Amino acid sequence: MRKILFVDRDGTLIHEPDDFQIDRFEKIRFVDGMLPALLKLQEAGYSLVMVSNQDGLGTDAFPQITFDGPHQLLMQLLESQGVRFDEVLIDPSLPADNSPNRKPGTGMLRHFLGDDGWSRARSAVIGDRDSDVQLAANLGVRAFRIGPELGWPQIVHALVNAPRTARVERRTKETRIVVDLDLDRAAEPQAHTGLGYFDHMLEQIGKHAGIALTVRCEGDLHVDEHHTVEDCALALGQALRQALEDKRGIGRYGDGDADGGEAGVAAIGAASVRVPMDESHASAALDLSGRPYFVFEGHFPRERVGELPTELVPHFFRSLCETGLMSLHLSVRGENAHHMVEGCFKAVARALRTAVARSGSDLPSTKGAL
Repeated sequence: MRKILFVDRDGTLIHEPDDFQIDRFEKIRFVDGMLPALLKLQEAGYSLVMVSNQDGLGTDAFPQITFDGPHQLLMQLLESQGVRFDEVLIDPSLPADNSPNRKPGTGMLRHFLGDDGWSRARSAVIGDRDSDVQLAANLGVRAFRIGPELGWPQIVHALVNAPRTARVERRTKETRIVVDLDLDRAAEPQAHTGLGYFDHMLEQIGKHAGIALTVRCEGDLHVDEHHTVEDCALALGQALRQALEDKRGIGRYGDGDADGGEAGVAAIGAASVRVPMDESHASAALDLSGRPYFVFEGHFPRERVGELPTELVPHFFRSLCETGLMSLHLSVRGENAHHMVEGCFKAVARALRTAVARSGSDLPSTKGAL
């Protein structure tokens, strides 16, 4: 879904003069940091829409001809540097006219209000007045008001470098689950599902993926373990998908190995990650492709590890792929079922660490979407 920034003009892109009219060329002065900020925001996938009140434009007090020249020069300067606005919406009414098109009214933006192809949660209004803040509220998006304590660099940081977090609450007749996730912060993982060994495995994901992860589940364990394990995977996959948003800047691909008999840990990156698990070996290859697919190779030598049936291990990862919209190839071999299951979770966690790592704002896909 599109991310849109509804951007004010005077006081936001260019400084507003004392008489509130940019009616001469010499009055054009860029707001500090505006140009590199807009370029950065465009690179991060934001579309730009200008929304401006121009009081009395077209009247004797503010002739159209005195506005057009400076405005056209402003647009040419922006376009020459790579900044392009999809739309430029200008309302010429006076406050006394009570026009629905005048900010904070949404009359000029009716076509956006009826369009479900853009994300309200990821869009924002940027301006310098109370009317811009109220416009954001009327549109159901965030507001950034430029002033002494908030400039363009801070806005870019908030929109482009914001922590990727998610909270998912899943409630059915079988389970009640809450997952809290932060992909940009490492913290001691916590899992409370009523299944001790399964808790330990979920904590492996948080620890070795280098993320903050909390999972709480109340499930129908008096029936069996299936619903708890499956629904935790579904909720975790949904949280991953939400936190990743449009996936700009991520590594996308990750691979991880959990090896028996080899001491030490290799560097994280394109090379495989190895964790000693005695005789066992698990490997994972992950693609945050937006397409769910799961391949598993392996056989566990016993039916349970603690309270966790080993048949639910591949089922957990298959369910994770379904809601996380990822492709995962996972294989394991060994003799000790405890080591083998733990190796699977560690290998997937290490692959996930590489795949979600963020650097820059490019989208790692030739399709233009993931």
